[in-house]
Amino acid sequence: MMKEMSVSASKASLVLFLCQMISALDVPLDLSQPPTITQQSPKDYIVDPRENIVIQCEAKGKPPPSFSWTRNGTHFDIDKDAQVTMKPNSGTLVINIMNGGKAEAYEGVYQCTARNERGAAISNNIVIRPSRSPLWTKEKLEPNHVREGDSLVLHCRPPVGLPPPIIFWMDNAFQRLPQSERVSQGLNGDLYFSNVQPEDTREDYICYARFNHTQTIQQKQPISVKVFSMDSLNDTIAANLSDTDIFGAKPVTERQPVLLTPTGSTSTKVELRGNVLLLECIAAGLPTPVIRWIKEGGELPANRTFFENFKKTLKIIDVSEADSGNYKCIARNILGSAHHVISVTVKAAPYWITAPRNLVLSPGEDGTLICRANGNPKPNISWLANGVPIAIAPEDPSRKVDGDTIIFSHVQERSSAVYQCNASNEYGYLLANAFVNVLAEPPRILTPANKLYQVIADSPALLDCAYFGSPKPEIEWFKGVKGSILRGNEYVFHDNGTLEIPVAQKDSTGTYTCVARNALGKIQNEVQLEVKDPTMIIKQPEYKVIQRYGQVSFECIIKHDSTLSPTIIWLKDNDELPDDERFLVGKDNLTIMNVTDKDDGTYTCIVNTTLDSVSASAVLTVVARPNPPFDLELTGQLERSVELSWIPGDENNSPITNFVIEYEDGLHEPGVWHYQTEVPGTQTTVQLKLSPYVNYSFRVIAVNEIGRSQPSEPSEQYLTKSANPDENPSNVQGIGSEPDNLVITWESLKGFQSNGPGLQYKVSWRQKDVDDEWTSVIVANVSKYIVSGTPTFVPYEIKVQALNDLGYAPEPSEVIGHSGEDLPMVAPGNVQVHVINSTLAKVHWDTVPLKTVRGHLQGYKVYYWKVQNLSRRSRRHVEKKILTFRGNKTFGMLPGLEPYSSYKLNVRVVNGKGEGPASPDKVFKTPEGVPSSPSFLRITNPTLDSLTLEWGSPTHPNGVLTSYILKFQPINNTHELGPLVEIRIPANESSLILKNLNYSTRYKFYFNAQTSVGSGSQITEEAITIMDEAMASRQVDIATQGWFIGLMCAVALLILILLIVCFIRRNKGGKYPVKEKEDAHADPEIQPMKEDDGTFGEYSDAEDHKPLKKGSRTPSDRTVKKEDSDDSLVDYGEGVNGQFNEDGSFIGQYSGKKEKEPAEGNESSEAPSPVNAMNSFV
Repeated sequence: MMKEMSVSASKASLVLFLCQMISALDVPLDLSQPPTITQQSPKDYIVDPRENIVIQCEAKGKPPPSFSWTRNGTHFDIDKDAQVTMKPNSGTLVINIMNGGKAEAYEGVYQCTARNERGAAISNNIVIRPSRSPLWTKEKLEPNHVREGDSLVLHCRPPVGLPPPIIFWMDNAFQRLPQSERVSQGLNGDLYFSNVQPEDTREDYICYARFNHTQTIQQKQPISVKVFSMDSLNDTIAANLSDTDIFGAKPVTERQPVLLTPTGSTSTKVELRGNVLLLECIAAGLPTPVIRWIKEGGELPANRTFFENFKKTLKIIDVSEADSGNYKCIARNILGSAHHVISVTVKAAPYWITAPRNLVLSPGEDGTLICRANGNPKPNISWLANGVPIAIAPEDPSRKVDGDTIIFSHVQERSSAVYQCNASNEYGYLLANAFVNVLAEPPRILTPANKLYQVIADSPALLDCAYFGSPKPEIEWFKGVKGSILRGNEYVFHDNGTLEIPVAQKDSTGTYTCVARNALGKIQNEVQLEVKDPTMIIKQPEYKVIQRYGQVSFECIIKHDSTLSPTIIWLKDNDELPDDERFLVGKDNLTIMNVTDKDDGTYTCIVNTTLDSVSASAVLTVVARPNPPFDLELTGQLERSVELSWIPGDENNSPITNFVIEYEDGLHEPGVWHYQTEVPGTQTTVQLKLSPYVNYSFRVIAVNEIGRSQPSEPSEQYLTKSANPDENPSNVQGIGSEPDNLVITWESLKGFQSNGPGLQYKVSWRQKDVDDEWTSVIVANVSKYIVSGTPTFVPYEIKVQALNDLGYAPEPSEVIGHSGEDLPMVAPGNVQVHVINSTLAKVHWDTVPLKTVRGHLQGYKVYYWKVQNLSRRSRRHVEKKILTFRGNKTFGMLPGLEPYSSYKLNVRVVNGKGEGPASPDKVFKTPEGVPSSPSFLRITNPTLDSLTLEWGSPTHPNGVLTSYILKFQPINNTHELGPLVEIRIPANESSLILKNLNYSTRYKFYFNAQTSVGSGSQITEEAITIMDEAMASRQVDIATQGWFIGLMCAVALLILILLIVCFIRRNKGGKYPVKEKEDAHADPEIQPMKEDDGTFGEYSDAEDHKPLKKGSRTPSDRTVKKEDSDDSLVDYGEGVNGQFNEDGSFIGQYSGKKEKEPAEGNESSEAPSPVNAMNSFV
């Protein structure tokens, strides 16, 4: 919810503007002007007789006025009364009462006159009366003896005071007497009882009168009231009064209403316009009547009508003539009604329609003074000049009186005077002073120069130009130094000189010039206007729902003009935040810790600047679990049902969704509460089904979205009558624990299910399908019975019936049980095995006869184990494996077998007791499979043209090895694979020497074993033949020569110098001419490869061990051929490629590659050697 507060500079300026309009003709005090009364005492002035009397009269004028007073219409000579003084430079009188004077001596009507050479102004007639607070006259008050139910009026009749006192009733302890529809105080101060009750008996009904002016309270003598009930009254007077007396045997009877005040059926009321109208009706009756008000032929005025004193008083504020009419009060109870009509007439003391206003004219001008007033009856208008009736005042040829108007024509300076208009009727009078001041003055601008106005954008801007001059100046406004006159609908020009910009924008900022001119001259003034950005709340607080004891935050993020300093205030329910440390006010948020119920409400963020104010509000709703229900009541008690009702507790701002009803059985399980039922949250009564022989107590739990309430207080207890059991035990079973017994078990009834005392169980059984009688036994306090001497695993019919002292439960249903099981007697026969493959077999068997199972058939177990590995012909530790097949199956699968092995298995039947005997062992064999990979492959003894291979046999041959397969192929310096060679090796070999290989060549080998089924997994390895010994010796000799070492050092120094020069030129913004040097020094034997040419085939030694076919990696036509680099390993190793970056790099100067060509990937993992590096320069 967003709300903008308009307490801004624009509204403040508007108020200032209205004030200026009223005082626009005020004459500056340095110019001659007639007197103007500025302050005076009220017309009806009640003074405290114990204090000095101060009668105010202040006035202004040029020259300063002198003052005089009249008292009761004659001159009051203050110099002759030592108790009276006049304040210096003032007309205010001070009458010294505290120093011996008496206030009563100065009662009267006073009027002040302020006079100077240009006229005389007079004050209202000020009536001075001292306040009075007289004592109550002494009187003897008789006790009031009242019959119960009768009406009673206790009269207060306070002394007449000035002003009238405030009346109230209290007791001896100074406690106000309670009032209600039955007992209340009337407008006249009397205490009215519509009907008395015994509790009204007391001896200290005291009426007090408080006189606020003198701050005194007067007390009436206590009044005694004695209320007699009819029973006590008859007992009291029976001995003294006859049976025919009026107090006979009359009971307290109900009575229809009778009005106590006002009396009669009609009355009248006169009230003055603008006052408060109070109408009262108080009625007697039993039961106490209720009062209702209507206006005949109309409606009671909305927003001005109020009901007080339990609707016995009708209050209408600010009455007007339209409120005249007939008002009817109606008193009603169950026996009837009474009414009274009050005819209201609204009169009016005079009130202004147009009050005369000061008139400033220049010589020769015309003008008018207008005095218009209204009232009921219509007031009489009379004029005075300088305090003298105009009819006898000195004549002025420029003046003409026309009823409520004085017309002035061609005035001269001698026409200056003060005129008084008096409007009066029987209810009062109005007196107004207005001067005519004839002046010739050039324009004046009264607004300070360069005054700064600041407003918010899109709000009104009011630029003041208060002025004076005679004749009245004309006002013009300009913007800027050389701006043109302001005109148009975007500006409003007020009579008092104010310029209004209804909707100021940012471009309205600037300097505005006000020019005032009349026939006597011209003057101008500049003011400044600044238009600011409005303050906005860009993130307002949001509605929050929080659980009790949680934490909540409201945000209030603002945007404002950078030149304004905002302040943020937080309110709760339009009042200050509680003084509580739980409320944390941050820069742009409010956080409430440990929220409680009293934090519920509306939180408002108010942002104030010197120019505007905005606010935003959000509601915080604190929710919690409901309060527990209360006032549980049991009604409609029957043997098997009862009605429970309750009153919900506070839902704590989260609606109750349902009520949970629980019960306690105080007879069987005291202190344990059980779920009974639940009902919707809108329901507060429920019909509950009950069980016999239970001592019930109930409680109710309310549930809302937050959680469950605490349980209510328990209801009263209700013990239901005993009865036969309604139900039998559940979950009846018969299962033998031994081969010769039957164990019968059941779930016992709960205490409340017993329905009565003496709960027992009748257990019955007989063998099924045998013509036997039922065998029965009665047990108590148990849930198991064992029948001994039964045949092994035979079916029995079983039933368990509940009974108590009142009889049996209904006939129970029968269940089938079995006596105890024994181990199966025979093994499955005809066991067959079908081998599906080298790792899977299927076993078959015949089922055993059910009679031999001697229990519940649970399934079959297959035991199997590996006897030996046929390839090794060796036995090992036997590890038996077991597979269970549930139910009456006749086959099963045996997974995970090892190839080329011998296995045994047997089958057994299983029941609840255990396993039967095993079938004869059955032998079966698995066929061969492919072998695993050789256990290792090693390559040793490299020479110029040969390598020696050694290997280990497979860890799992899975059959008889027939041979080994060896495949190999060379890898050249570009990572390409050469032709693949395959060799078959006898299975009994474990090593091989490969001859006629190329020197200095890398080879890749693929090796696997074979059985008659196929080839197994392969392993791979790589090896290199060594280089030519003579070449190696020559290269070593060169590398050790001194001249070669010196040459290498010179080359290294040259490279370092080139790098330094390149770095310096690069920092200066130049670019090292790598491309030019490449063109000038290109190696004629090495041609650069284009970016879009095909790349070399790459060699990968990843997990893919499959040999590549010859020619599958074909080199580009522009690559270096194998024979071009046969004399060195430099092209297979890393060499010099990739040693420096492109800017001035070694590769940039000496290779044929382009500057930005990416380096070739998948380089050999061989580390470069010094020999290789040296050979690159040969």
